Amino acid sequence: MIQLKTMLNCIDNSGAAVVECAKVMKMHRGAKIGDRIIVVVQKQRNFTDTGKGTSVGTSAANKVRRGDVRHAVVVRTAKKYQRPDGSVVKFDDNACVLINKAGEPIGTRLNGVVGVELRKMKWSKILSLAPMHL
Repeated sequence: MIQLKTMLNCIDNSGAAVVECAKVMKMHRGAKIGDRIIVVVQKQRNFTDTGKGTSVGTSAANKVRRGDVRHAVVVRTAKKYQRPDGSVVKFDDNACVLINKAGEPIGTRLNGVVGVELRKMKWSKILSLAPMHL
Protein backbone atom coordinates (compact mmCIF):
# COMPACT_ATOMS: atom_id res chain seq x y z
CA MET A 1 0.00 0.00 0.00
CA ILE A 2 1.66 3.14 -1.25
CA GLN A 3 0.27 6.40 0.09
CA LEU A 4 1.32 10.01 0.48
CA LYS A 5 4.96 10.48 1.63
CA THR A 6 5.90 6.81 1.07
CA MET A 7 9.53 6.40 -0.01
CA LEU A 8 10.13 4.00 -2.92
CA ASN A 9 13.22 2.65 -4.67
CA CYS A 10 13.41 3.49 -8.36
CA ILE A 11 14.58 0.33 -10.18
CA ASP A 12 15.20 1.73 -13.66
CA ASN A 13 18.22 3.53 -15.12
CA SER A 14 16.48 6.91 -15.42
CA GLY A 15 18.82 8.45 -12.83
CA ALA A 16 16.60 8.43 -9.75
CA ALA A 17 17.50 6.21 -6.80
CA VAL A 18 14.84 7.08 -4.19
CA VAL A 19 11.50 8.79 -4.85
CA GLU A 20 8.67 9.96 -2.58
CA CYS A 21 5.00 9.47 -3.43
CA ALA A 22 3.17 12.78 -3.87
CA LYS A 23 -0.21 11.51 -5.10
CA VAL A 24 -2.00 8.26 -5.94
CA MET A 25 -3.75 8.69 -9.27
CA LYS A 26 -7.53 8.16 -9.55
CA MET A 27 -7.95 6.56 -6.12
CA HIS A 28 -8.84 7.43 -2.56
CA ARG A 29 -6.91 4.49 -1.11
CA GLY A 30 -3.34 3.25 -1.22
CA ALA A 31 -1.71 2.17 -4.47
CA LYS A 32 -0.99 -1.48 -5.21
CA ILE A 33 1.17 -3.14 -7.87
CA GLY A 34 0.37 -1.73 -11.30
CA ASP A 35 -1.15 1.55 -10.06
CA ARG A 36 0.04 4.91 -11.36
CA ILE A 37 1.36 7.46 -8.88
CA ILE A 38 3.04 10.89 -8.97
CA VAL A 39 6.46 11.01 -7.32
CA VAL A 40 9.17 13.52 -6.41
CA VAL A 41 12.80 12.48 -6.94
CA GLN A 42 14.58 12.60 -3.56
CA LYS A 43 17.98 11.08 -4.38
CA GLN A 44 19.89 10.74 -7.64
CA ARG A 45 21.82 7.66 -8.69
CA ASN A 46 25.55 7.97 -9.34
CA PHE A 47 26.65 6.60 -12.71
CA THR A 48 30.36 5.96 -13.16
CA ASP A 49 32.12 4.21 -16.01
CA THR A 50 35.09 2.27 -14.61
CA GLY A 51 36.42 1.18 -18.02
CA LYS A 52 39.36 3.57 -18.60
CA GLY A 53 39.24 5.70 -15.49
CA THR A 54 36.78 8.17 -16.98
CA SER A 55 33.57 8.92 -15.20
CA VAL A 56 30.31 9.82 -16.84
CA GLY A 57 28.92 13.05 -15.43
CA THR A 58 25.72 12.66 -13.50
CA SER A 59 24.02 15.32 -15.61
CA ALA A 60 24.92 13.50 -18.83
CA ALA A 61 23.70 10.08 -17.71
CA ASN A 62 20.69 11.08 -15.59
CA LYS A 63 17.40 11.73 -17.31
CA VAL A 64 15.88 13.11 -14.10
CA ARG A 65 17.20 15.40 -11.37
CA ARG A 66 16.56 15.79 -7.67
CA GLY A 67 13.26 17.61 -7.09
CA ASP A 68 11.68 16.58 -10.41
CA VAL A 69 7.99 15.63 -10.31
CA ARG A 70 7.30 12.56 -12.46
CA HIS A 71 4.72 9.84 -13.00
CA ALA A 72 5.58 6.29 -11.93
CA VAL A 73 4.14 2.77 -11.80
CA VAL A 74 4.35 0.70 -8.62
CA VAL A 75 6.07 -2.64 -9.36
CA ARG A 76 6.73 -4.02 -5.83
CA THR A 77 5.10 -3.43 -2.45
CA ALA A 78 6.08 -4.59 1.02
CA LYS A 79 2.41 -5.08 1.92
CA LYS A 80 1.09 -8.64 1.53
CA TYR A 81 -1.13 -9.12 -1.51
CA GLN A 82 -3.38 -12.15 -2.07
CA ARG A 83 -3.78 -13.24 -5.66
CA PRO A 84 -7.00 -14.75 -7.04
CA ASP A 85 -5.42 -18.25 -7.03
CA GLY A 86 -4.91 -18.00 -3.24
CA SER A 87 -1.15 -17.39 -3.18
CA VAL A 88 0.15 -14.52 -1.05
CA VAL A 89 2.97 -12.30 -2.35
CA LYS A 90 5.12 -9.93 -0.28
CA PHE A 91 8.27 -8.16 -1.47
CA ASP A 92 11.14 -6.83 0.63
CA ASP A 93 10.73 -3.21 -0.44
CA ASN A 94 8.52 -0.72 -2.23
CA ALA A 95 9.71 -0.04 -5.77
CA CYS A 96 8.56 1.84 -8.85
CA VAL A 97 9.47 2.58 -12.46
CA LEU A 98 9.39 6.17 -13.75
CA ILE A 99 7.21 6.76 -16.82
CA ASN A 100 6.37 9.74 -19.01
CA LYS A 101 2.83 11.10 -19.35
CA ALA A 102 2.16 8.78 -22.30
CA GLY A 103 2.90 5.77 -20.07
CA GLU A 104 6.25 4.71 -21.54
CA PRO A 105 9.21 4.01 -19.22
CA ILE A 106 11.85 6.76 -19.02
CA GLY A 107 14.67 4.28 -18.42
CA THR A 108 15.79 1.56 -20.80
CA ARG A 109 16.73 -1.11 -18.26
CA LEU A 110 15.20 -2.47 -15.03
CA ASN A 111 17.06 -3.94 -12.04
CA GLY A 112 15.18 -6.55 -10.03
CA VAL A 113 11.93 -8.45 -10.16
CA VAL A 114 8.48 -6.97 -10.75
CA GLY A 115 5.02 -8.24 -9.84
CA VAL A 116 3.12 -10.23 -12.47
CA GLU A 117 0.03 -8.08 -11.76
CA LEU A 118 1.46 -5.62 -14.28
CA ARG A 119 0.31 -7.95 -17.07
CA LYS A 120 -3.32 -7.57 -16.00
CA MET A 121 -2.92 -3.78 -15.83
CA LYS A 122 -1.54 -3.58 -19.42
CA TRP A 123 2.02 -2.51 -18.51
CA SER A 124 3.57 -4.92 -21.04
CA LYS A 125 6.48 -2.58 -21.89
CA ILE A 126 7.64 -2.66 -18.24
CA LEU A 127 7.28 -6.46 -18.16
CA SER A 128 9.40 -6.81 -21.30
CA LEU A 129 12.21 -4.71 -19.76
CA ALA A 130 12.18 -6.61 -16.44
CA PRO A 131 14.64 -9.50 -15.99
CA MET A 132 12.04 -11.52 -14.04
CA HIS A 133 8.43 -11.20 -12.93
CA LEU A 134 7.19 -13.02 -9.86
